[in-house]
Amino acid sequence: MRYRLTFLTGLAIGYVAGARAGRERYERLRQSAQRFTENPAVRNTVEAAAVSGRDAAGKACGAVADRVGDRLPPTVTEKMRSVSGRGARTEDDWGTSGT
Repeated sequence: MRYRLTFLTGLAIGYVAGARAGRERYERLRQSAQRFTENPAVRNTVEAAAVSGRDAAGKACGAVADRVGDRLPPTVTEKMRSVSGRGARTEDDWGTSGT
């Protein structure tokens, strides 16, 4: 899907840059693009993709910190855990120590 979107974006830019259709065709194309980006379904999809991307990045960062954290400097490990939402706590959610 990403490659299709990139291709279509390049196609649109190439058309606008190389077309001799005039200003009104350019304005119609610009308005169509604006309507597309303002569509609630498109906005919801983009927002959902951004949220799931952030979640995946947080999980990956936490997994890396868990696996190689003991080989990294403590400041790097703490930063990775804070980014992933797994701050170094001495107690877990149940109130018991993690050791």
